[in-house]
Amino acid sequence: MIDLTLLREKPDIVIALLKKKDPSFDVQLLINLDKQRRELQTTVESFRHQKNELAKQAKDGVTPALRFQSIEIGKQLKEKEIELGKIEEAFHEHYLRCPNVILQGLPAGGEEANEVVREYGEKQVHSFSVKNHVELGESLGWFDFETAAKIASANFALYKGDAVRLLYALIFFMLKNNREHGYQVIAPSVLVNETSLEVAGNFPKFKDQVYAITDDKLYLTPTAEVNLANLYRDHIFMRDELPVRLTAWTSCFRREAGSYGATERGLIRIHQFEKVELFTICEPKKSADELERMLTTAETILKKLDLHYRVVLLAAEECSFPSAKTYDIEVWLPGQKDYYEVSSVSNCTDFQARRGKIRYKESSTGKTHLVHTLNGSSLALPRLMVALMEVYQQQDGTVAIPSVLKETMFF
Repeated sequence: MIDLTLLREKPDIVIALLKKKDPSFDVQLLINLDKQRRELQTTVESFRHQKNELAKQAKDGVTPALRFQSIEIGKQLKEKEIELGKIEEAFHEHYLRCPNVILQGLPAGGEEANEVVREYGEKQVHSFSVKNHVELGESLGWFDFETAAKIASANFALYKGDAVRLLYALIFFMLKNNREHGYQVIAPSVLVNETSLEVAGNFPKFKDQVYAITDDKLYLTPTAEVNLANLYRDHIFMRDELPVRLTAWTSCFRREAGSYGATERGLIRIHQFEKVELFTICEPKKSADELERMLTTAETILKKLDLHYRVVLLAAEECSFPSAKTYDIEVWLPGQKDYYEVSSVSNCTDFQARRGKIRYKESSTGKTHLVHTLNGSSLALPRLMVALMEVYQQQDGTVAIPSVLKETMFF
């Protein structure tokens, strides 16, 4: 949720930042609903005060005029309470659909305005005709997408043999890297409730993208960010307890409604995938530095694997719903002949903290403030596997596993 006080005091700035991020969102409607809600609250409180005053007068005896006045005030109060209830519901619904405001200085526009910040390494040059990961996986017996579709449905993956070993090697390799960078390892559930998804910013806007366990009112987590964002829901830290840095590995589940093109075959876009997540809770004044720190943590993995990648600063309209600023890390996939995102690292400022009531207290003054939260993929496994397979493929159709992964391929 955005800061309503800021919206009321500096509407022009907030409207401009919101419109740069999501031109379709009706900011004026949010302003109007907020104004109506506050005006009705004042009216309701006035009627309640009048009713209480009449009740005090009735202690000295109820006259016909007093009774009539009390009945009329009661009717008007009930009408306004019903009206207030409807306005509050409309306001809350629209408020929850309001994206986070972007930080000033981001490039305006959509994908075409994204800025490449830096690159690492060079594109792999092969002396032979490269295969994509689907072709490699079929010849090596690493994947069986047909059986996965039979067991579940299309766009699920079934890993076999050395692909399973590589998958788990990457998971533990990344968790070890994140732990070395000061992130505490967490093992959360893959089921979350509606409140958790609302706090993280997935609900109500993206409800159609999440798999539901309707009988139990639970959902399969779309990302461990949801779980970690709720770990300290309704919690007040002492200032010296911050920052809190967390990392978690979960299976993630996304319906990803829409068609799948030829460039998204195999592991490129699937409904269930493994992902290691980074999450930080910190003081607002330190969130800019924490964003760069988190980005470095994710980049280190790709550097250790010696994969060519680029860091992209997303333009305003490309930032995700809860994000105020986002970097994407895109790795080069030779078999796809293009860059693909393997990580998004975002500063959500106080957007999730306001929804989840996550605060910290100043020991000197006792005042509480909202924290800032940040999250990042570190990394999404399927596309990382694609990169390793396509970059390290050999002429004979095998894949040379980077030596840094050998110690985590323990079975």
